[in-house]
Amino acid sequence: GCSRAPTARDASCCRATELTGQEERRGETLGAAGQHPPPLFFDAIQKVFSLRGRPLWLTEGFFWTHQIGAGKDRAVRACVIFNPAAKGDKAARFQTLLASLGRDCALRPTASPGDARGLTATAIREGFDCVVAAGGDGTLNEVLNGIGDVPDGFERVRLGILPLGTMNVFAMELGIPAALEAAWAVVRDGREIAVDLARANFNDASGPQRRYFAQMAGAGLDARAIERVSLPLKRVVGPLAYVWAGLEAICEHQPQIRASGDGHAATGQLVLLGNGRLYGGRFEVFPDADLRDGWLEVCVFPRADWFGLARCGLPLLINGRVPESAVRRFRAREVRLECASGEAAGFEVDGEWAGRTPVTFNVEPRRLRVLVP
Repeated sequence: GCSRAPTARDASCCRATELTGQEERRGETLGAAGQHPPPLFFDAIQKVFSLRGRPLWLTEGFFWTHQIGAGKDRAVRACVIFNPAAKGDKAARFQTLLASLGRDCALRPTASPGDARGLTATAIREGFDCVVAAGGDGTLNEVLNGIGDVPDGFERVRLGILPLGTMNVFAMELGIPAALEAAWAVVRDGREIAVDLARANFNDASGPQRRYFAQMAGAGLDARAIERVSLPLKRVVGPLAYVWAGLEAICEHQPQIRASGDGHAATGQLVLLGNGRLYGGRFEVFPDADLRDGWLEVCVFPRADWFGLARCGLPLLINGRVPESAVRRFRAREVRLECASGEAAGFEVDGEWAGRTPVTFNVEPRRLRVLVP
């Protein structure tokens, strides 16, 4: 089934793309999910995903066939970045799905936080032109920044998403199904669009830093809650861990943060920035946001205390929106956040703690290539 005689270097390619006569005419790979009873995960790791004693995710990688444009086929090199230690029902279903995915793509498991960024950069340098983030918004953000670490990375690679995390806000924004088989179908058969890419520029002890994000960012109370969240508790109760951390953080001193950009300015104890509409799940905190308009939506909460929680929390839970009388809004292509009196507030991007103010946010219009339904 391969187009040329296999070598030791690409033996995995030939095994992964062996086609029946009918499937070869259609240009589709053999090995759709459900053809054989899936092995147990660790058996799959040992027996299915090994080649001559070497894990396949450490080999050159596999080819899978993808429909592009007006019925044209081309070979696309896809790499899935995933966390093999992920827990929960969805992660368990993904581990079962690994056996079938192994025929379609290269699999690169992470070993510790931050690994996804380096694995992504390596995959791009090896020639993969589709990187799939299998995880939550944190994994997706690491993959995004791994793409950014490679020169012309955003031009060279497309992003696919398999939502396995606690929130999966960016996947919701794009309409990617929560069901893993359906989400994989989007990666395999979906269309490509270009969306805006947001960027945070700041300094830390090691010097100037840059952090890309896809969906949103925030400074003040929400970043402090993310900084405080207990990972063991998060594994047990999911999103409620953030609620508990937020209730702890609200008892602390909240610095005043000034947000300014494009001639606008507002000050508050919590500042949220949206590239997309959604925040923290299906809450539409940025109703006017558009991933393809080149603008950041800024939402400033003057108070992030018990009074502010009472004023905004219940309407947010009931209606999915905050009362407009409780916030100040503006939009800008560049936004600066800083605190007065020498204080510094923490900030987060895509739900991951990133650093401390001052920080400047920018938008790169339609820079990110992503696969959607």
